[in-house]
Amino acid sequence: MIKNVHGNTVDFLGEAIVAGRYAEGASIPPEPTLCEQLGVSRTVVREAVKALGAKGLITTGPKVGTRVLASDKWNWFDPDVILWQSRAGLTADFLRDLQEMRRIVEPAAIRLAAERAQPADIAAAESAYEGMRLAIYEGGDYVSHDLRFHQSLLQASCNRMMVQMSKALSALLRTSFEVSTKRKDGPRHSLPLHREVLDAVIARDADRAERAALVLIDGARDDIEEILNSRRRLPRLDRPAPLIRAA
Repeated sequence: MIKNVHGNTVDFLGEAIVAGRYAEGASIPPEPTLCEQLGVSRTVVREAVKALGAKGLITTGPKVGTRVLASDKWNWFDPDVILWQSRAGLTADFLRDLQEMRRIVEPAAIRLAAERAQPADIAAAESAYEGMRLAIYEGGDYVSHDLRFHQSLLQASCNRMMVQMSKALSALLRTSFEVSTKRKDGPRHSLPLHREVLDAVIARDADRAERAALVLIDGARDDIEEILNSRRRLPRLDRPAPLIRAA
C-alpha cells in the first residue's frame, strides 16, 4: 500500500525510535529541523508526532519537549510498532514473547471458531488452504496463503479482541511460516496439520480443534527455536514472502 506524506513521516520517525536512533529519554529533533530533514510542512510533523504519541512511543510537554518513552510503554498491539520492530530486527526475546502469546491466544480463538464459524469464514480458510496446497505441488507463494489461513480462523472466532491480537501476531506468524519453508519438506509436513485444524472447525469439534492448533503451534515454535539457537539470520519482513519450488 502506498502511503501519503503523513504516513511516510510517521513511518520514518517510528522506525527511527524503535531502531534506537533516538534513545529512550532522548528528545527527537525540533519541528523546524524535521521539516528541513524530511521536506514536509510543520502540520505534517505535528500530526506525525500526535500519531506516535497515540502509539505510546513518545510524550510531549511544554517544558520537556518531545521525548522517547521506554519500550515497555509502547503499544505492542499496534501493527505499525510490530512492523517497525521487524524492520529494526526481530530479537529472540521479542519472538519468544510473541510465541507465548500465540500459544495462549490462537488455540482459544480456534476453539471459538469451531463453535461460531460462519460459512464465509470456512470458505476463506478453505481458499487459503487450497492456495497452500497448490504452492507446495506447483510452486509459488506458500507463506501468504498460510498467513491468510490463520487470520481467517482468528476472524472466525467472532471475538473483536482476538481479531485485534491477530494483527500483533502477524509478525510472528510470517516469521514462523518463512522459517518452515526453509526446512526440508517443511510445508509438506505442516499441510496435513493445517487440514486437521480446519476439519475440526468444520466438524464443530472444539476440543479437537484446540488440540490440533496446539500441535501446529508447538511445531512452529520448535522451528523458530532451532533458528534462534543456531544464530542464523531471521527473515526480513519488509520484503515479499519468498516463493517455494514445486514438490
